[in-house]
Amino acid sequence: MTQDADVDRLVRLRIRALRLARGWSLDTLAERAYLSPSNLSRIETGARRIALDQLVAIARALDATIDQLVESPEDEDVVIRPHRDERRGMTTWTLTSSRTPGGLTVAKMLITTPPPPLDEAGVHPGRDWFTVLRGTAALRLGERIIVVEAGNAAEFSTMVPHAIGAHGPDPVEILTILTAEGRHAHEQD
Repeated sequence: MTQDADVDRLVRLRIRALRLARGWSLDTLAERAYLSPSNLSRIETGARRIALDQLVAIARALDATIDQLVESPEDEDVVIRPHRDERRGMTTWTLTSSRTPGGLTVAKMLITTPPPPLDEAGVHPGRDWFTVLRGTAALRLGERIIVVEAGNAAEFSTMVPHAIGAHGPDPVEILTILTAEGRHAHEQD
């Protein structure tokens, strides 16, 4: 198959898979995309080429982007080589690529120091989430210190001054999800 035929086939498979994952019939997706069910069926089976205006309508109906429907299936995008960053008693490994939807960042952190005092805690729009993989975390939320043990998770508003540190003498290892604002704020630390 040529590269164009491979992409065409992949787009058709993705459309059908997304439709089925939502539990939609051909009729349901066709109605949402303003296409006839027979036209959509021919698109999914390869009996008809996909016009750009149809692809836009189908992507919108599936709550997907055109980029998501046509992105490369190559393995080069699968393996992420974590970026390691060490500062102030914290080692961070960024585990997501720059193409992550919504600008979310997943990172693993090894923290060896307690959370900083309130006047050094950060604030930014959004929410942060983390789970403790090993050790015990001390989460500063304003004046409060919340202890989060291994196997537990925390989610909190980041408009409250916050910081995460190790609780006690042993380091804590966490897995965290940060919004774009959170990632930027944590890079400034």
